[in-house]
Amino acid sequence: MKTTTIRNGLVHDGIGSAPVQADIAISSDRIAAIGDLRQASAEHVIDASGCIVCPGFIDVHTHSDAYILLEPEAPSKLYQGITTEICGNCGASCAPLFGEARMPTDWTVHAYPDTWQSVADYRALVEAVKPAPNVALLVGHNTLRAGAMGYVDRAATPDEIRLMAYRLEQALDEGACGLSSGLVYTPGRYAETGEVIALAAAVAAHHGIYTSHIRSETSRLIEALDETLDIGRRTGVRVQVSHLKTSGRKNWPLIEPALSRIQAALDEGVDVAADRYPYTASCTDLDILFPAWAAAGGREAVLARLRDPAQRLRLRDELMADHDEAYWQTVTIGSTAHPESLRFQGQPLITVAETLGMHPAEAVLHLTERDDLRTAAFFHGMSEANMIRILAQPWVMLGSDASLRAPTGPLSHDWPHPRAYGTFPRFLRMALDGQTVSLPEAIRKMTSLPARTFNLIGRGELQQGAIADVLIIDPHTLRENTTFAHPHALAEGIRHVFVNGVHTLRDGIITGQRGGRFLG
Repeated sequence: MKTTTIRNGLVHDGIGSAPVQADIAISSDRIAAIGDLRQASAEHVIDASGCIVCPGFIDVHTHSDAYILLEPEAPSKLYQGITTEICGNCGASCAPLFGEARMPTDWTVHAYPDTWQSVADYRALVEAVKPAPNVALLVGHNTLRAGAMGYVDRAATPDEIRLMAYRLEQALDEGACGLSSGLVYTPGRYAETGEVIALAAAVAAHHGIYTSHIRSETSRLIEALDETLDIGRRTGVRVQVSHLKTSGRKNWPLIEPALSRIQAALDEGVDVAADRYPYTASCTDLDILFPAWAAAGGREAVLARLRDPAQRLRLRDELMADHDEAYWQTVTIGSTAHPESLRFQGQPLITVAETLGMHPAEAVLHLTERDDLRTAAFFHGMSEANMIRILAQPWVMLGSDASLRAPTGPLSHDWPHPRAYGTFPRFLRMALDGQTVSLPEAIRKMTSLPARTFNLIGRGELQQGAIADVLIIDPHTLRENTTFAHPHALAEGIRHVFVNGVHTLRDGIITGQRGGRFLG
């Protein structure tokens, strides 16, 4: 049995203990021993002098569902030290695909190794491509709802809710780890709370988790949190608040009541946690700005409204009424799809509007129509002080809110948020530089805390017998290289990555050996 010994490293166990100088032996897919192993024999020895040795990082909020089939080496993730990805967030998952359910448009433009419908089908494809990181899948509420009743703006009937619950239970039996919702997106935005409660109860019965991009992260943040916490109270399901934030300057004071609400729920026994990325700009599709009436019916229905002069005028007027001039200055264009729109990637919306000779609201409509609703944007509306407060909470873990990317190949042509390449090194760097929590606590937030929250047994800790997801990190060279102006840039400083004992990144170079598994 092949063994590897990591010697002379500063070992962080992942549970927040003070680091110790120790050696670690890896045998097959397990940690065989920790301690003074100078006299032990090993086929492969790594000198980790001056380096941090810790469990592999768990990215609890990703959108890599489909992309892992295109780029199973997942370089943007490996170079951050991510050994496990939780996919299917914000209500959108790549499976199960029934009825009218469709994947997000940025996924559908690519060709995949095969087709799939159920979670079992998808799981088989993931296992066939042998990904570098481990993959777990949440079932998207939007995906379930579209499969049962399309993208219509109405409450679900009892029969439709029963169909959603049946398909959810089937997906959980096939290996999904829980349910995610995106209650600001179509069609989830049309769901009543009772619909979500019925599905969350099914998840609780399967000992899964419910994660939610809640209904508002702006002026109605507290009401949205109350809804989510009440779902946890009424069903007993574990609850994860996705990318907790207070968006928009006028909403920054909501940080105190938001944190108080969650802490009060914890004190009364609700099993709730949250995730966050260490940036003050969010990223999503530009058509998130559309009101509910304009977003209903699916892609073709939305495009038809944009091409109807009367409805387009109504939509423009509502956008102008809902957002003042200062707001438009906080928006930057990300990925675009139409060849004539590529020049606008990375540019402030107001600059794009000036170039087009339009009001920013008109520019939004122009881009989204031209790109067939495939325009992404960055929204610079968060407080850095609030971000640091949120990241410091003991129940908050790290989530990139990003699909995997690569500097070359099919996943290198868009314009992603820097979080796709930089989330984990950025947060770790903040800890090393004294800008946030202590280093042991920062590592806990990326390892044992998410492992326990998502029930990833045997992961997230360095102890004898644990699964060998292990990192060796050079703290002196650790840094993110990605920026909003130049997003496709791999991080530095993660020297070695082991996934299930497989040496996947060696001396900063991808080995081509992949040991990731579907966790379910």
